Amino acid sequence: MMETLWMIEPWHWLVLGFSLLIVEMFVPTFASLWFGAAAIIVAALAWLLPVSVSVQIIIWLLLSAIFLLAWFKFIKPLAVDRTKAGLGGSVIVGETGMIIVQPQPDRAGMVRFSVPIVGAAEWMCRTRGEQVAVGDRVIVTDIIGNELIVSSMTSKAAVNQNMHV
Repeated sequence: MMETLWMIEPWHWLVLGFSLLIVEMFVPTFASLWFGAAAIIVAALAWLLPVSVSVQIIIWLLLSAIFLLAWFKFIKPLAVDRTKAGLGGSVIVGETGMIIVQPQPDRAGMVRFSVPIVGAAEWMCRTRGEQVAVGDRVIVTDIIGNELIVSSMTSKAAVNQNMHV
């Protein structure tokens, strides 16, 4: 009787693996996904190689740990949303971008950011009387409506340098 309890067939691992994958669909935390993937791999190994139940469990635990470590160390950092979408407009102040359309006193220009900010990579901008040219690096100093108020990075550096002298 006791030895039949320890009879784990490869299809048991397969059922466990797919069950954990189904659980992952309803609880999207990436917690059961890696255990399910490891169980499916153990099922394949158990079908191909004659390994004992204890070795199967050890392989499952090791693969689960490796998959979890790989997820948190390598894959999850790549999925970080750097766009700042959904955040308030104040997150734009202090960001740096490049002028792609020169702002004029009678019309707004355009600034492009290397990473989309609050859902867009390009924003309408104006200056406070300062002249900026296409290709200049600018920093966002304020927001008025849908337009950003920008200032040249070179003038900021000159101001900061004069303050330190």
